[in-house]
Amino acid sequence: MRGFFSLRRLLAMLGKEFIQMRRDRITFAMMLGIPIVQLILFGYAINNDPRSLPTAVAYLQNDRYSRAIISALETSDYFEVTHMGVGPTEANELLVRGDVTFVLTLPHDLGTRIERGESPSILMDADATDPAAASGAISALPQIVEKGLRPVMPPQSDMTAATNPHFPEVVVHRLYNPESITQYNVVPALLGVILQLTMVMMTSIALTREIERGTMENLLSLPASPIEIMLGKVLPYLAVGAVQILVILTAGKILFSIPYIGSIPLLLGVTLIFVLALVLLGYFISTLAKTQMQALQMTFFFFLPSLLLSGFMFPYKGMPDWAQTLGEIFPLTHFLRAVRGILLKGAELSQVTSSVQALSLFVVVFAAMALLRFKRTLD
Repeated sequence: MRGFFSLRRLLAMLGKEFIQMRRDRITFAMMLGIPIVQLILFGYAINNDPRSLPTAVAYLQNDRYSRAIISALETSDYFEVTHMGVGPTEANELLVRGDVTFVLTLPHDLGTRIERGESPSILMDADATDPAAASGAISALPQIVEKGLRPVMPPQSDMTAATNPHFPEVVVHRLYNPESITQYNVVPALLGVILQLTMVMMTSIALTREIERGTMENLLSLPASPIEIMLGKVLPYLAVGAVQILVILTAGKILFSIPYIGSIPLLLGVTLIFVLALVLLGYFISTLAKTQMQALQMTFFFFLPSLLLSGFMFPYKGMPDWAQTLGEIFPLTHFLRAVRGILLKGAELSQVTSSVQALSLFVVVFAAMALLRFKRTLD
C-alpha cells in the first residue's frame, strides 16, 4: 500500500497545479488584475463627498457683490463654475442633461437691494436625483456665500447672516427629488445594473457552452454566415431582457412608488439599444473564452469597474477626471444618465441624444469585434 502521506507526491501535485495555472492565462490574469483594479478604484477614484461640482450662474450682474459670490464659489472645493450668465431655458436644459449639478440665480438688483438695507434672496437650483452627490455642497453653500460677501458688505451690515436680518438669504430648491429619497436614484439605476449582469453573463457562455458540450463542430458546419450565427445566439436574450425590464419597472412603481415622469416608450427604446450592446459584448467575450468559467471570469472583470465608475454606487461627478474619462467607455455609464433623466427629470429624446449616440456606437463596435473574432474561429 502507498504511504498515508508523501512529501514527494505532494510536491508533484503542487507542481502540476502551478503548471496548469500558468497555462490558464485568463484565470491567472484575473487573480492579479482584480485586486489591482479594486485597489486603484477604491483608493483613488471613489469619493463619497464630491467636490468641484459643475455649476452654472444665471443673471450675472457686474457688481462687487455678484463678483464676490462667484469668486467664493470658484475658490471653494465644492463648486466649479462652468457656465456664466445663462438664461432660464438654458439653465433647465443643463440640469436635465446632467451637464451641471447646480444653477445659481442672482437677482438683477442684488447690489441695489443690499445697499438699501434689504435682504435679497439668492436661489440655488440643485439636481437632487443623487442625494449623496449634492448634500455636502448644499450644506456648505450658505457659509461660502457669507464668507464671500462679508468683505464687501456695507459697514453697517458687516456681520454674519445669522445676526443680520438684511444679509442675503440663500434659498435651495432640490429638483427632481426634493425629499432626497435614495430609492428614487437607486431603483431606476438597478434596471441597468441587473440587465448588464444577466445579459453579459448569459451570452458570454453562448459559444463556450457549445465548445464544452462538443457541439461546436456541428455549429461551424451549418450553412450559416457568422452574422446569422451571432444573431441566432443573441436575439433570444433580447426577449429575456424584455421580461426583466417589465418586472423591474413594475416592481419599482408598486414597491417603491418611483415617479415615472418621462416617456416610457422612449425609455424602452433606449433600453433596447442598451440590451443589444450588452448581448453583443457577451457574445464577443464568448469568442475569447475557451471555457464557461473563463467567460464568467471575464464578465466579472468587466462588471466590477463598470459598476464602480458608472455612477451607480458612488457619485460620478465626485470622481477625478481620469476616472470619469475611464467611466465613459462603459455602456452602463451612458444608460444611467438616460434612464435617470427620462424617469426622474422627464427628459426628452433631444436631451438624452448624447447617451443614445454613445450606446449606438457600442452596438456597432461590439458587433464588429464579435464578427471579426468569430471569423477567426472559422479559419
